[in-house]
Amino acid sequence: MDQHSLFDDDHELVANGGPDAVLHRGAIPDADARELFAELRAKVAWNQDHIRMYGDLIPLPRLTAWVGDPGRDYTYSGIEMHAQPWSGPLEGIRTVVEQLSTSRFNSVLCNLYRDGHDGLAWHSDDETELGDEPVIASANLGATRRFLMRRKDDHRDKVELSLRNGDVLIMSGTTQEQWEHSVPKTAKPTGERINLTFRTVVV
Repeated sequence: MDQHSLFDDDHELVANGGPDAVLHRGAIPDADARELFAELRAKVAWNQDHIRMYGDLIPLPRLTAWVGDPGRDYTYSGIEMHAQPWSGPLEGIRTVVEQLSTSRFNSVLCNLYRDGHDGLAWHSDDETELGDEPVIASANLGATRRFLMRRKDDHRDKVELSLRNGDVLIMSGTTQEQWEHSVPKTAKPTGERINLTFRTVVV
């Protein structure tokens, strides 16, 4: 693909001049994605993490869980996460995203957005533990949510996607170096959504 444009897997141009990424619509069939959502919602050990802002501990506007191979712990925004063991459903999704990305992943950050009040602020997945030019595979289950991307050096240069049940977005190359992304909150009624961002933690 043209590394300066964002395509979906039918080679339809999503954004000219966009990040080095590919959107795979319906990579996980709808019925399978709904079943996986229900199983992960019920069985993952979800945590309410907090970040420190202006001296106060503020709850993150979502629930999280970190799953990975032994020893693949992870730190972001000052939060230390210790890997829970893989489950069958997460192993199955990992196989799907590894085939799509032709990459290997040893960990996944699970995010549960309970409603429109939950979201994700602008950031990049560029922690030292992820190495240079990390490949991030983002699998989406449940409700459709807006996903925004913008260049770090020019916030006017933006990409907006609707990530739906079963969609997988693969971000690679210099995406994390040059772009940041967010899931904005919304006042519109929306159901629960699970987002799984597969990655490789380098020891």
